[in-house]
Order: sequence, then structure tokens, then C-alpha cells
Amino acid sequence: MLLTLPDLAATEGFAATIASVVRLGDAILLAGPLGAGKTAFARAFLRAAAEDPALDVPSPSFTLVQTYDTRRGKVHHFDLWRLDGPSALAELGWDDAREDIVLVEWPDRLGTLTPSDALRLEFELADRDARTVRVEGWSGRLAHP
Repeated sequence: MLLTLPDLAATEGFAATIASVVRLGDAILLAGPLGAGKTAFARAFLRAAAEDPALDVPSPSFTLVQTYDTRRGKVHHFDLWRLDGPSALAELGWDDAREDIVLVEWPDRLGTLTPSDALRLEFELADRDARTVRVEGWSGRLAHP
């Protein structure tokens, strides 16, 4: 499925839709170039999952992972931009995090640890503030977000 998100509000709405159907054990993989909307989506997803629009959601670019207790369960937000590959994920608690919900920016760094049942969202820049998102996975769980 290919979606067009014309502005930040549409991205936030899409993130809230995903947050409403996420469950423990789920992985959401956010791909796309810098500035394509991955972090904006992640921030909106976490705020919706926590039911707290003011939740402070810093980018985990330097910490590599941030963990949030939400109404949907514990969510681990990984930013793997600085990782060379999957070998460093053990130190970040990847195996334990998979029992909860994982939200992963730069999922290409996961390599063989990429969950086969993940929701894959590939963001691309479009005109002005618009983004397009290719949505793959979770067949049957997402009608028309």
C-alpha cells in the first residue's frame, strides 16, 4: 500500500492509527532518507501509544535506544543509524526488547535480526511538507490507515 501524507498532521494521524493496533511482540521498521519523516512518525506514535500528547520524545540518535511505558505496553525506540550491523544489538538489549514493542529507525542495520513479521514503513520526501509511505506487513490488521 502506498500512502500520501500531505503534512505533519497527516503523519501524526497515521502514527495514531498504527498505535491503536500495535500489540506486544510487534516490530515497526521505519526506513527512508534523512528528513523523510521517520522521527516525526516515531514521536507521534509514542505520544499516541502513551495517550500523552506532551510526552517528551527525544531522538535516540546518540543513546541508540529509548524505552517508554505506554498504555499499549513497553516500547523500545531504536535508532540504528550509527551501528555497523546487528552485532551491537545484544548490548542494547534487542532480544529482551522483542518481547515488548520495538520501533526501529534505520532497520537495514538489523541484518539477519530483522523480524519477518514486522510492519515496514518506507518514507520518502514528496512535494513541500508531504511524504509518501510504502506500507508492508501486518496483512489484515491495517484496513486503510
